[in-house]
Order: sequence, then structure tokens, then C-alpha cells
Amino acid sequence: MEVLTRRGMALPTLLLVLTCALVFIVPEVTATRYIVGGKFGWSPNNVNFTDWAKEHKFILDDWLFFVYDRNQQNVLEVNKTNYDNCIADHPVHNWTTGAGRDVVPLNVTRHYYFISGNGFCYGGMKLAVLVTKPPPPPKAAPVKNGSPLESGSQIFTRAALAIGVVWTIFSHVW
Repeated sequence: MEVLTRRGMALPTLLLVLTCALVFIVPEVTATRYIVGGKFGWSPNNVNFTDWAKEHKFILDDWLFFVYDRNQQNVLEVNKTNYDNCIADHPVHNWTTGAGRDVVPLNVTRHYYFISGNGFCYGGMKLAVLVTKPPPPPKAAPVKNGSPLESGSQIFTRAALAIGVVWTIFSHVW
């Protein structure tokens, strides 16, 4: 019976080991959610959205969070010509959900142009952002004395830690 129990534990054990290895080895990827206009939100007062956009660097997979008065404003994605001329008639995409809390994923590297219709664009409620690729990861430090162990020390340390965690868990189970 004990042999069957141990064999039945093989698949869960393998899954646990692989999960631990992935947690320690896969690099962390983060995205930023920007509240458009900061504490003032997507409103016609007190915000220069051109200046606001210049203060931020928008990276692939970031998010824009528009907070506004749903009874007055909206969020329309338009092309550059319609952005420049505040034309809301044929938006590329209408992000307005009706709640006044709209999230726009920046999932393509390109220029994005947003305006608010109902005449608010003429008062400055327009936003242009450029989404770029994330910067490349930092280069590894050069290998000293040509030792391959030194260049892979981080992976070795993480793998050893993962194995130690798994070993501890199983020593308490059995």
C-alpha cells in the first residue's frame, strides 16, 4: 500500500517541483496602470494632458485608466487627423463603458490618440501617447577567470533553493 501511495504522489511531486522552478527562474514581468490626469482624472479642469503624458514613459502592456464624469465626458480613440482637429464622429474605438471608469490596454507598440467628445476636446481633453517596447534586460556581469560556475551562479542558487523547499515539504509529509 505504501508503494502505491508514493507512486500516486509522483505526478503531484513533479508538478510542485516544476512550479517552484518556474517561480524562481522565470524573470518578473510588470506592467503599469496609469490614472490618466493623475489625481484630477480625465476631466476638463486643471490638467494639461500633453504635459501629463510627457512625464511618463509608456511601455508595451501598460494600461491607461480613465476616470471621469460619465454623464458628460467619454473616451474615444481616434486617428491623428481626428485628434488634431477634435473630430469625434468616427472613432477608431469607443472605450466608454458608461461607468466613467475605463481601462485601455496598451498592447501594441504605436501612437495612441484619445479625445473626449461633446466639445471637451476643444478645451484640451485630448491625449497622445507613444507606446514603446520594454528596455532590454541588463547585461550579465562579465565572467571572471572564465569560470562557468560563476556565470550560472544565480540559476544554481535559485534551483538549490527550490530543491530545498521541495525537500522540506516532503520531509514533513512523509
